[in-house]
Amino acid sequence: MSSSELPCKECCDVTIIHDEIVSDVQAKQLPLEKGNELALLFQALSDPTRLRIIHTLIQAEVCVCDLAAILEMSQSSISHQLRNLRALRLVKHRKVGRMVYYSIDDEHVLSLMEIGLQHISHS
Repeated sequence: MSSSELPCKECCDVTIIHDEIVSDVQAKQLPLEKGNELALLFQALSDPTRLRIIHTLIQAEVCVCDLAAILEMSQSSISHQLRNLRALRLVKHRKVGRMVYYSIDDEHVLSLMEIGLQHISHS
């Protein structure tokens, strides 16, 4: 018996394909490209620093200087993370003179954070 044939607790004891269910679900399957985009989104949200940045920007629109002070990090570290977050459209920026202000991109970002916090808070 090969290792791929070893019994497992999570596996069915017999192989029976439920064709109707398989067909229905396959028709609704997430396209690979969308799956990749979603994985990048969740990958961005998997970093504690980026989550702290997003959480801060939910509270207020702030410049990079203030964001660095709030999070007690260097401006260059913050800027690096903001580039990643901007690329994924999680945050946006606006320039006023020599200052650059950041905020969350839209309400979906707020919803993602709220749902995530609710999920980890319930028992």
